[in-house]
This record gives sequence, structure tokens and C-alpha cells, in this order.
Amino acid sequence: LGVRRQKRLQLGEERPSLNLNLPPGGSEVRKRPPSGAPGGGDMSASSFNSVLLDISNKLKEENLEQLKFLVRDHIGKQKLERIKTGHQLFEILTEKGQLGKDKTDYLCQLLRQVQRDDLTEKLSNWEAQQEDLKYGLSDTERDKLDIATEVIRDNLGRNWRKLGRKLRLGETKMDSIATRHPTDLEETAMELLKEWRKIRGPEVQTKELIAALRDCQLNLTADKIQEKLEQKGLSSSD
Repeated sequence: LGVRRQKRLQLGEERPSLNLNLPPGGSEVRKRPPSGAPGGGDMSASSFNSVLLDISNKLKEENLEQLKFLVRDHIGKQKLERIKTGHQLFEILTEKGQLGKDKTDYLCQLLRQVQRDDLTEKLSNWEAQQEDLKYGLSDTERDKLDIATEVIRDNLGRNWRKLGRKLRLGETKMDSIATRHPTDLEETAMELLKEWRKIRGPEVQTKELIAALRDCQLNLTADKIQEKLEQKGLSSSD
């Protein structure tokens, strides 16, 4: 029998069994595709879409009509007439390459022009959160930075360049911020802090921000941040 089996193998009539090293149960182990690959999950894209949907739901009818008027040079008349919701407009802006999770400036500009700074802030907060998640920032530090950002936005005013220099932002970067926000000082402050957080990355700390304010003699703003942190049971020195 052994001789006949060997001949059959030589003639290709029988193949030797293969050891597939399958796990118990005999089923093949499938590797999960990495995030961002086909079939994988892209959590940042999903959360971005959620923010856009939230913004869409909060737009008033008059806001939508104003937005459509502002983009009339970029979107054809027939398409504009079919737009009934904010997210339909956002889809078209995305198709045209004017909106994306890494490209939100145009939408922020539009929202400011229709006096919806609250929605601009929502989008800016999402961007800051994504940066923090990328660098593994703790929830506590993120909460402290959000409080500091809110206080600085409301109190910094025309001192934003002075603070920017203390935070070591270059003049070119600050000129770019000024060009994008020529009259809105609150939005200028938000953009300044967003750029600072990007530069500092995983080393960003609220206490560094407070120290920079005091170096600029903006002690009242620094005091307000510390007071708000204490009210929330958070330390400004850690």
C-alpha cells in the first residue's frame, strides 16, 4: 500500500495533507483591517459627521438661506434650489473639496458671516478635541484647557498678539490669523489658542498658559481662569 500511495503522489493523483495550523474549531482567523482602511473604522470621520449633523440641526431656516446666498458663486443655481437642510449643503461643499475633517476654515467663515458664532465654536472645539485625542491628553487637562480657552476668548481682546509672542507663535502665523479674522477678536483668540495647542502637542499644559498671561501683565484674566478651575475642583498648578 505504501508503494502504490507513493506512485499516486508522483503522478499527481493524490496530494499530501496540509497543516494549516487552524485554531480550535477549524475556522480561519481574519485580521481586522486598520482604522481608515477599507472595512476599518474611522472614528474621527464619524465624529466629524456627527458634529456637522448637529450644526445642521441647529441652523435656523433664515441661516440656511443666508448660507446658500454666500456660496452662490460656487454652487450652481439648480443645486442650490434643491438644498433644504444644512447637511445637504455640507455634502456639496465636501464634494467640492471645500469642507473636510482637516479643512473647516471655509465653513467657520460662513457660520461667522451669518452670526452663528456658537456653531463656529462647536466646530473649533471638535478640532481641539481631535488634537488632544491624537496626543493622548488626559480628560482632566482637556477640561482645564477648555475652561482657560473660554475665559481667554471672553477677555483677551486686542492683547492677543502680545500673548501669542509669549506662547512663541511666529509673526507669520499671527499675521495669517489676523487675515482670517480681521474684526472678530474672540475668534482671533480661539484661533491663536488652537494653533498653540497644535504646536505644543502632548506637552500642552494649562499652567503654561496662565504663566504666559501673567508675563503679559494680564493678571485679571489669569485670576479668572484660576477661579473657574477652583470652582470645578481643578488645580491650576499641576
